[in-house]
Amino acid sequence: MKIPRKEAGYRLISERIYDHGEVEQMLNREDRKIQASRCMDCGIPFCHWACPLGNKMPEWQDYIYKGDWKKGVEVLHETNNFPEFTGRVCPAPCEKSCVLALHEAPVTIRENEASVTEVAFMEGMIKALPPKHRTGKKIAIIGSGPAGLAAAQQLNRKGHYVTVFEKDKTPGGLLRYGIPNFKLSKQVIDRRLNLLKEEGIEFVTETEIGKDIPGLKVLLEYDAVCLATGAGKPRDITPPGRDLKGIYFAMDFLSQQIRILQDEIDADTERISAKGKHVLVIGGGDTGSDCVGTSIRQGAKSVTQIEIMPKPPVGKNPATPWPNPFPQTLKTSSSHEEGCERRWLLNTISFNGENGHVKEATVESVNWEKDANGRFSMVSTGETEVLKADLVLLALGFVHPVHEGLLNELGVDYDVRGNVVVDKSHRSTVSKVFATGDTIMGASLVVKAIASGRKVAEDIHRFVSQSSNQ
Repeated sequence: MKIPRKEAGYRLISERIYDHGEVEQMLNREDRKIQASRCMDCGIPFCHWACPLGNKMPEWQDYIYKGDWKKGVEVLHETNNFPEFTGRVCPAPCEKSCVLALHEAPVTIRENEASVTEVAFMEGMIKALPPKHRTGKKIAIIGSGPAGLAAAQQLNRKGHYVTVFEKDKTPGGLLRYGIPNFKLSKQVIDRRLNLLKEEGIEFVTETEIGKDIPGLKVLLEYDAVCLATGAGKPRDITPPGRDLKGIYFAMDFLSQQIRILQDEIDADTERISAKGKHVLVIGGGDTGSDCVGTSIRQGAKSVTQIEIMPKPPVGKNPATPWPNPFPQTLKTSSSHEEGCERRWLLNTISFNGENGHVKEATVESVNWEKDANGRFSMVSTGETEVLKADLVLLALGFVHPVHEGLLNELGVDYDVRGNVVVDKSHRSTVSKVFATGDTIMGASLVVKAIASGRKVAEDIHRFVSQSSNQ
């Protein structure tokens, strides 16, 4: 309470918008130790309660404060396979539930997490841990996002032979192709992948199960199959003019930029470019924010981000009081700070174009009213306006995993939202087939995906171990 919260902050806007390097900086070790000392080791650690992984924040904060970086990262790894990822891209529900958040100055848990992991990597504290014995059991993980990678590492360390199948050229899933480099450097992913390979995990890339290899063939060759394909079906809107050129799903735009930086795109591929254009981002979440930052780096003339919901309050929201780990408050990202007009309570009612290409979007102001049952419904005001839009990016989230191909071939059941149905042991309705992460939850957080991957690994280990004893 006596030491003020100190954040590392971002690189200068005038510098960072011209490259794709990570924007967030890191404090030096002494400053980081001081920030870790702010943890009060509360009687009830709400930070631990709020973390989907159950990270032991007070314990590893104390090790950082005492300068024992090795012990700190070891405690982190007890619950989190990839603290270098969550330390960069997690929304930090732990901080929202920190007791010091009552005074809007929580411990810098997320930054501390990234820093202690970087120190550990730099000084060789994090090493490959291959299993000493092998069980002979073969497990296929389909998808190499955070859930798939976490499940793979946990199962490999149990001694099973683990093969991870990835349809793209390089493993990483959402971490690699969904999160811009300026938030998560791909070298950070590659560094961890090298360790996973040293531990004995096999990666088979550019191979789409259900297309390049039949899913039933994989099912026959492995003792268990884990679906970690994510929630790849984007949410769409269908106002008049939706079929005009220049309107894209956000992930198509973001992933293409990442592929360009990784030299994974053919020269004759049509580029989705924001250079010199009036960009309209529809959707106010993190993906929309990523579109803003990427558009600015590509040289957009202007960027406008609109959201159909009301503008959240700044600071605190009485509707989601502490220690709620996900308070509905206004979030201003580094991308927003780089230059973007943000607007709320706008519904897109049509797109207008010239020569088949979008030029404008007509939007209408709306309100949200609560009925007698407490349900909100959108009410049109009749007030419309036209926004310039040479490039429209739909950042409306995802509805469920892609059914076409593997999932339909295997014959798994879906819930009412279109996600794969699993029981308490993460088993689908198909024998030997398990599922994890966004495949069963719908689009969620990296930290939740890692937690789900760890849980399904325990269930698969139990399953193959029991089959060995029968």
